[in-house]
Order: sequence, then C-alpha cells, then structure tokens
Amino acid sequence: MPTNENQQKSSSLRGFEPYVTSKGEEYMSENMRKHFTFILNNWKQALMQEVDRTVDHMKDEAANFPDPADRASQEEEFSLELRARDRERKLIKKIDKTLQLIEDEEYGWCESCGVEIGVKRLEARPTADLCIDCKTLAEIKEKQVGK
Repeated sequence: MPTNENQQKSSSLRGFEPYVTSKGEEYMSENMRKHFTFILNNWKQALMQEVDRTVDHMKDEAANFPDPADRASQEEEFSLELRARDRERKLIKKIDKTLQLIEDEEYGWCESCGVEIGVKRLEARPTADLCIDCKTLAEIKEKQVGK
C-alpha cells in the first residue's frame, strides 16, 4: 500500500501537488477549479508536444527503403505512432470539453447521478465525468452487453 509520502512524490512527478482542501471549503471552489485547470492544461500541453515530436520524427525518418522488409517495418512503426496520436487527439478533445465544464462551473459532478466525483478521483483521472459507482455500473453493463 502506498504511503502518503510516495503518493506526494508520484503526484509531483506528474507536475502537480495533490490538492488539500481547507476546513469548511466548498466542493469545486475557485481554488479547486484553478488546480484542475492547471492539471488539464499541463496534460494537454504534454500531449501537443508529443504530436509535434511525432510529426518531426516521421519527417526525419521517412525514407524509401529498397528492401521491402525495411519499408514494411517503417510503415508499421509509423502506423503505430499514428494510432497513438489519434487516441491522444481524442483525449485532447476530451480535455477541452473538461476545461469548458470548469469554466461553466459544472465540473466535478457525476453526469449520471449528480453526486460529487471527488478530488482524489479527479486528480487520478481529471477528465472523469462519472463517480466511481456509476462508472463501475457502466463497466458491468458494458461487459454484459459485450458478451
């Protein structure tokens, strides 16, 4: 089980300190919204840098290899990178949607049942839009329908 010190080190490695609520502080106060805006903007910036790196890498590494096996390897590598960037592009859209929710002061509540999602869960997954209970139910339903 991780210690509080290990959790703080892990969080600071991700670029933020865990939010500590003040006594009597209202859920999703202005300070909390600023905290999550900071986290989301840093995450988005890191993803955008990764996109730029991929574009540069593909430009630099693009070559017309005479050997078909070498060409196939390069195409497979590029394909994997592009799939990863596509997932990140979708994540950037979700981050933008979440930033808009913060701006509209609608961030932090479950879209399904309306309860508070919780600061710790949002720090673990800042784009979460369901509380843990509703997310668990959704995953169970997904497994049942998927069979």
